[in-house]
Amino acid sequence: MIARFFRRGAARRRPVEALHGAIVAAARQPGLYTDLAVPDTVEGRFEALCLHVYLVLRRLDRLPPPAADFAQELVDAVFANLDANVRELGVSDVGVSKRMKKIASAFYGRARSYDAALAAPDEAGLRTALARNILGPDSDPAGLAAYVRAAEAALAAVDFESLLQAGPPFPEPAASARPATVTDNPA
Repeated sequence: MIARFFRRGAARRRPVEALHGAIVAAARQPGLYTDLAVPDTVEGRFEALCLHVYLVLRRLDRLPPPAADFAQELVDAVFANLDANVRELGVSDVGVSKRMKKIASAFYGRARSYDAALAAPDEAGLRTALARNILGPDSDPAGLAAYVRAAEAALAAVDFESLLQAGPPFPEPAASARPATVTDNPA
């Protein structure tokens, strides 16, 4: 059944493009910017995209074949789209190559940082990585860290086919920013 997702040509590109589109939509959720304090700037949107792509790639890395091949195609699609966006900003052909090398370096650096932070037993590393990469040094990354943990947990619950068919189950950012409530009257 999964083999149908990897036929050559347009049929093979459709699931990659659909997943890429779902990731972009998640990275553009207004709550990221209004509730979780991601800067609503070109850089902030790039950082939100990197974070969401990273989370999906992290999940694909933990799934059996053909997930790894699909992950590479997703990376290729993401960078092709970023290349097109850089060109739309008016960067010359000569400058695109340099800019794309910087973008790739930034993405993979963040991926390493987030990997180490998510592997750590406490939230300090994740909060530090989010403050350094996305929010700024004087920020409170607690809400964004909760969002990342919720997204990671939701992604961990889906298999490859579900990820392709339904898209990544990213949580609502506003819900992640709210502190957990304690009830006085247990049921």
